[in-house]
Amino acid sequence: MTGAVLVLALAAALALLLASPHRARTKAALLGCVLALLSLWWMVDRLSGDGLDAATLYHLYSGIEGAGVADFSGLLAATLVLLALSLLVPLFLARRLRRQPPPLRPRPAVFPGFLAAIVVAVVASPLAHDGWRLYQHTRPVDASRVAAEYVVPDRPLRERRNIVWIYAESLERTYFDESVFPGLMPNLTRLAGEALDFRQVASPPGTGWTIAGLVASLCGVPLTAARGDENSMGRMEQFLPGAHCLTDYLAQQGYGLHFSGGADSAFAAKDRFLASHGFGTVKDQAWFRERGTAKKHFSAWGVHDDVLLDSVYEDFLRLSRAGTPFMLTALTMDTHHPAGHLPQACRDVRYDSPHGDVGLLRAIACSDRLIGQLVERIRQSPHGEDTLVVIASDHLAMPNDLGDVLAGMTRENLLLFLGSGQEPRQVATRGSTLDTGATLLQLLDPELHELGFGRSLLAGDARPAASLAAREAPDRYPLYLGFARQLWTGRETRTLRIEDDRVVAGVQRIRPPVMLEYDQGWDIASIVLEDAPRQFAQRDPDNILAYVDRCTAFLDEPSGGEWCALVVDRNNARTLYAEEDLLRGIQVDAPLQEAADARPRPRRAFTVARENRKMQPGQYQLRMQARNLPSHSFWLEAVSDDGTVVRAREWVQVDPDSPGQQIRLPVWLDSSVDQLVIRAWLDYTEELEVDRVAVVRARNVAAAPRG
Repeated sequence: MTGAVLVLALAAALALLLASPHRARTKAALLGCVLALLSLWWMVDRLSGDGLDAATLYHLYSGIEGAGVADFSGLLAATLVLLALSLLVPLFLARRLRRQPPPLRPRPAVFPGFLAAIVVAVVASPLAHDGWRLYQHTRPVDASRVAAEYVVPDRPLRERRNIVWIYAESLERTYFDESVFPGLMPNLTRLAGEALDFRQVASPPGTGWTIAGLVASLCGVPLTAARGDENSMGRMEQFLPGAHCLTDYLAQQGYGLHFSGGADSAFAAKDRFLASHGFGTVKDQAWFRERGTAKKHFSAWGVHDDVLLDSVYEDFLRLSRAGTPFMLTALTMDTHHPAGHLPQACRDVRYDSPHGDVGLLRAIACSDRLIGQLVERIRQSPHGEDTLVVIASDHLAMPNDLGDVLAGMTRENLLLFLGSGQEPRQVATRGSTLDTGATLLQLLDPELHELGFGRSLLAGDARPAASLAAREAPDRYPLYLGFARQLWTGRETRTLRIEDDRVVAGVQRIRPPVMLEYDQGWDIASIVLEDAPRQFAQRDPDNILAYVDRCTAFLDEPSGGEWCALVVDRNNARTLYAEEDLLRGIQVDAPLQEAADARPRPRRAFTVARENRKMQPGQYQLRMQARNLPSHSFWLEAVSDDGTVVRAREWVQVDPDSPGQQIRLPVWLDSSVDQLVIRAWLDYTEELEVDRVAVVRARNVAAAPRG
């Protein structure tokens, strides 16, 4: 219904654009913007399968470095064409229209009608639907209502069996359907008949992409992606430090934890998650490249599954012989959307499909073969009796070359457990990937059947409340998302302090600059790491804002310390705290000082130049010829390449009558450096343009060091 309304509204807007040359350019620009946004939404939907969702926000904030972008070149090209048409066609029509003679009768209702059509189009668009859904999932909630449901296992483990957990990328159980995909997965179908085979396992919000699937299954919580907060991973020292995951528990029980994946572990911050939750060794794309794996064994995403799973089996034998209990986790990759990849070991794989010659089907058949071979090798080894094997999809398949076929099917995740002394059976469940870790725990110890919000799918009396809420009570599920957001910092976050150049907020350590936003209940509503000065200056919420950065972001004269914090409320009452206060710890809920002037605008560090050469200790001079100075005076400094060590700093008075001002700054190096960064602290609306920058040896080397 909404699709039809959208089409009619856009058609009406186009007709009203052509109906009158009055304000033709304005109408064309508005229509072009709406069409361009819909084009971008179409691209996002083709990537996520669910429009603008939590996965989209997560990857926007955590970055896409390590992604196999080449796999989506056709989609990106199509999007560029759509964007060009969206913007150029309305403007072309407007230009043609303006050349025509004006109508004999004025048409005053045309422009208001056009605006009404545009508003209807926006409201009926999937952008509005997705925006409302994201708001529902990220709005402030009273997460304490579900806090009692969050369970941390606290008793010793009865049986320490070795575990091999195979995450099969996007390899959902739907592909087992013989009526649609006959003979596609014979090996895993056979293994399902010998395993605990769980059906109807869903992927609720916050679990539907790879890192979120790992978090859901290993920690029993959804992964949140709220506005501008925890997912800017680059400066967050720990990943979900408040969560107690299956891996944390196993590590406490003496397990060694090992991970192998073909892709770049930095993609989507997997490496931070693994390091924060007990994994001692991580093998990824870089590990295989460093060991000379041939180029033919890599795709755009990373090393192929045949090489990966051979390495996993070698690790299994080595770890089994060592005698220490372990969990060996593998994440395959070759069934990744949209078309999959075929490794060298599967060049002979063929699949006669009623759906045509689809490369993804060959990749799925290959994955069935390779995973089946690995499981059989493990089971037939001398150590198979002591090993529990888990085969699970990380999430449901995203849009791929079989999307039209899957759209008409009942979708469900794959979840198999294989182990000695375990009766094979199929278990019908209304659970989700949140319950996977708890189910594994109960297989190790019947007294343990809860993990986070997950509940064992074998325990009939322990209803998986979070999974059921996602299915049957969507208004309640945001409570679980709200609780999961608190796991990034913990609940005791009203005290901020500086420790080793990190802002400590609860259990999280963050590299500044950082802006923390507190809601009316004194919970952290968001943590803004990117573009924080602009966000601080422009926001006017009902919440308290706390901005932590170097004192040069706030002060026009030297202070007694390096770090400062500015706390402000919606009435502009504020307090600026010095470093000595931050070292002791400041209370963001303390009374603030009334202020009549405008809210301060913290400066941001603007990189002017880099000296990429080795410099020995001694006295230097920075010489800079400015072409265009900012309108206000500013701090200029020379710092180490990571920004942590300040080599020199000086307040530069701007002379408005001298735009080509020469600036000199003495720099003392007490140790050799390989790179020196020159940066200015400017208002976020200003920039500094320079013609020349040079760092030269000073003639007078007897000058005292400067800090």
